[in-house]
Amino acid sequence: MSVPAQTRRTPADFLAARVRNLAPSPTLAVSDRARALKAQGVDVIDLGGGDPDFITPEHIRRAAVDAMNAGDTHYVASPGTPAFRQAIAEKLRTENGIEADPAKGIVVTPGAKAALFEAILALVEPGVDILVLEPAWVSYGPMIEIAGGRAVGVALDPDDNFRVTRDILEAAVTPETRGILINSPNNPTGRVLAADELVAVADLAREHDLLVYADEMYEKILYDGLTHTSMATLPGMADRTLTFNGLSKAYAMTGWRLGYVAGPPVLIEEIAKVHSHSVTCATSFAQAGGVAALTGPQAFIGEMVRAWDRRRRMVAEGLSAIKGITCPLVEGAFYAFFDARETGMDSMALSDLLLREAHVAGTPGVAFGPAGEGHIRLSFATGDELLERAVQRIGDVLGRR
Repeated sequence: MSVPAQTRRTPADFLAARVRNLAPSPTLAVSDRARALKAQGVDVIDLGGGDPDFITPEHIRRAAVDAMNAGDTHYVASPGTPAFRQAIAEKLRTENGIEADPAKGIVVTPGAKAALFEAILALVEPGVDILVLEPAWVSYGPMIEIAGGRAVGVALDPDDNFRVTRDILEAAVTPETRGILINSPNNPTGRVLAADELVAVADLAREHDLLVYADEMYEKILYDGLTHTSMATLPGMADRTLTFNGLSKAYAMTGWRLGYVAGPPVLIEEIAKVHSHSVTCATSFAQAGGVAALTGPQAFIGEMVRAWDRRRRMVAEGLSAIKGITCPLVEGAFYAFFDARETGMDSMALSDLLLREAHVAGTPGVAFGPAGEGHIRLSFATGDELLERAVQRIGDVLGRR
């Protein structure tokens, strides 16, 4: 029996509620608006994304090309090529102090974003709460929601440099809390978790029997002599930590889409199921480039970080000279997260003003959670001249102190 025409579903009626109620990525939305204006001939400086302006080093590109030309253009083992997983395991052991079984404790994914998504799908379900330190990268919450869980924002205080304390964490725990997601160096704030903050997270995880999702994507982009400590190396944390990382930022390989998750084999095995049923495997010849990245020369990373260090200082000084803006020096990553609360505008209104009148695209702080309100994130992973022009334009619109 056919359905009467007046009761037939519209295309929108087929949408699942979990997607219908999901907001699109704010950072991608900013870039889309900037691209639309550029297509109209407007000279927009897009500082909304997080893509290094350096080309992938030549020895990495060559390794991928050689692999492709040798016929490495087919499916590979779903968790990753043995050579790349071995290189990741060696990197984790020597640089991070993490022991990961290359055969059973690592899954290679098309970018670290996929690793996080697959892990959350494997481990989060309705009735599960995951604590998310905010301000937080824009995709953490939606990933948890798509899996049916609840992202519980843990608001960090901008007037206390977004510091993590045990009291703040403890106040956010619910009877349904099963995990906590951390990101250090942090996107968007640029904070690097200090030793006492890491201990606070570890103590909470052990006492409440939680799993820690540790996003370490920016671990190599550090300033002022700061060092990175992996959560999995703290006492009692190896069996309750999943470490996520990738080659996008430190190796200028965003378009290669190479990431990974490492952790206890009992968890990795289940994550690998989601991986095999979704993306099958990361690109074969890209993984050859990944081996070259992790095992080859590393000096170029320092060269990029020195360039970003110069830019963060220039941007912080220039923005702090603008009326209503304070821009502290970030500790890691390559984003300025400037405080514009004195302007009296919320972050959405200010970002819109800057795009319309200054033709500078930045990401409103509220996109990273309520704790980010009153701030704007600008990427300084772009050329010095563009950054100088952007700061000049913002000052022209808002005025100078």
